[in-house]
Amino acid sequence: MITIAVINQKGGVGKTTTCVNLAAELGAMRKKVLVVDADPQGNASTGLGFQFDDSKSLYDVLSGGEELKWALHSTSAKNVSLVASNINLVGFDLEMSSATGREFLLAHALEQAQDDFDVTLIDCPPSLGLLTVNALAAASRLIVPMQCEYYAMQGLSLLAHTVQMIRERGINPAAQIDAILLTMYNPNLRLTREIEAQIREVFGTHVLKTVIPRNVDLAAAPAQGLAIRDYGRSSRGGEAYHDLALEVKRLWL
Repeated sequence: MITIAVINQKGGVGKTTTCVNLAAELGAMRKKVLVVDADPQGNASTGLGFQFDDSKSLYDVLSGGEELKWALHSTSAKNVSLVASNINLVGFDLEMSSATGREFLLAHALEQAQDDFDVTLIDCPPSLGLLTVNALAAASRLIVPMQCEYYAMQGLSLLAHTVQMIRERGINPAAQIDAILLTMYNPNLRLTREIEAQIREVFGTHVLKTVIPRNVDLAAAPAQGLAIRDYGRSSRGGEAYHDLALEVKRLWL
């Protein structure tokens, strides 16, 4: 099983949209996919059609020692299972601040799923707290969605520093930014094209060829609890995420 963290400490860059739609596309390609919603907002959970109830969640797995298999839920996407988030995760950093091995709770939990899934996608929160550190410790690959704007460049520098710290402290010696995904892309803006050129010049082949355009259907699909392939497969957003899945499959699966 390959574990991919979809990460960026900056909010509103398309992390959840990427996690949900990449999962659905890989599931349609007959890959067995697990989505771990590590964001207390729970948007990946609702985006995959999960209705919040008293079921076991990621909080129960990480803080209560619940076995992962009891926290698995079906979703609206074919071949995609979910470990859902809930509001209890808001206090996770504080509750686990003194726990031994707190950085590796998610990595240990995912060991139970090694034989059951081809790929796990972790939707990280927009912060660099303990939940994100757990995702970095568990991940074998990192995808960083980012917009083509100045502040996004600054955020990427901060994230790169955090990943370096994760390596140096031995939490995950292999951690690195494997792929940068340009999202909410508008080719009609000169600033977009200029920043894209800068990013590709600096990061080279780490920048994915696929870009995700601004698209109304991508914004509307989560309200129906559906991935874009099940809501508007032929839309520009649907085609882009299909292309992304093909690129990820070619690179890593």
